[in-house]
Amino acid sequence: MTQATEKTDLLGMDRAALEAFFAQMGEKPFRAVQVMKWIHQMGVSDFDDMTNVSKALREKLKQVAQIRTPKIVAEQRSSDGTIKWVLEMDNHNCIETVFIPEADRGTLCISSQVGCALECSFCSTAQQGFNRNLENWEIVAQMWVANKALGTTPREERVVSNVVFMGMGEPLLNVTHVFPVARILMDDNAYGLSKRRVTISTAGVVPAIDKLREEVDASLAISLHAPNNALRDELVPVNKKYPLEVLMPALFRYVEGGNSKKHITIEYVMLDGVNDRVEHADELIDLLGNLPSKINLIPFNPFPNTDYKRSSNNAVHRFQDRLKQAGLNCTVRKTRGDDIDAACGQLAGKVKDRTKRTLHRVELTDLTMSPQLNQV
Repeated sequence: MTQATEKTDLLGMDRAALEAFFAQMGEKPFRAVQVMKWIHQMGVSDFDDMTNVSKALREKLKQVAQIRTPKIVAEQRSSDGTIKWVLEMDNHNCIETVFIPEADRGTLCISSQVGCALECSFCSTAQQGFNRNLENWEIVAQMWVANKALGTTPREERVVSNVVFMGMGEPLLNVTHVFPVARILMDDNAYGLSKRRVTISTAGVVPAIDKLREEVDASLAISLHAPNNALRDELVPVNKKYPLEVLMPALFRYVEGGNSKKHITIEYVMLDGVNDRVEHADELIDLLGNLPSKINLIPFNPFPNTDYKRSSNNAVHRFQDRLKQAGLNCTVRKTRGDDIDAACGQLAGKVKDRTKRTLHRVELTDLTMSPQLNQV
């Protein structure tokens, strides 16, 4: 093991972890806030640049700690302004992060795993296989790198105003690392995003949805994509473990208590002739009932070797109209970055697949999940 890998990574530590780290060094808790602001608000990775930290402490930090960031190996810019970065995480693996600028916001779509083990049939990421969970620093580094690449820091100008855990991977199969990062994103001494501007998406890992409700006050999005178990088993195989009769009560539990979590975002990719008929819309209306929700209809974004096709505009709007007539809040997501394969479902990265799914299927119960989640 090299000296570098023996050092403690500070980039991925939330405030509580940083305070504990400095306490072990015999330092006061305010040092954690100082260093947190330097890292996340000023974009500093060199301890020598932390000018309000004593020289003695800076020297000490250089011996025991590091602020490690990934290398940008590629940057692509779409004609619509979307930017995709390919970040090298180790010698074998790269992940992708996407920035989507809009008139009233800038959304960063970040990854939580190298690849994905859930095998959703309409998603390019799922076809790459699964290697490992990303660590705290590797997840928050995507925000840090984006701010650097965009030429700003949160303290100067908030270009990234929203963060969505909708990149590569299933966030709720990596709660050990995703939850602390969500806290960093919402900490006023780091990025200061409100809970409504940090969204964690899941295909429906029910125990972790309950754990998220208890531990992190963030917004929740559900990759639903089908209104019945038979179709969802095909499109989103995690449904076989957590079917709709288990998932839906968890969503109602999540919004209990009113104002802090006003609604859940329902993501529904529109697949021609598969899940886009009026009868599917009627099933979806019955399924959601009075759940406080906002439905995003997502035009399918094609990728190599897929048999799925995008629903026609007429089919999408017919589906949307049916939902609206039932009183549901429903919008059609505008496709962004598809000319650089940065649109929803197109992220691929570079994954050294450890699942060998060309030889056998990976069962969800075989995944290396968080020790916290295993206790649920």
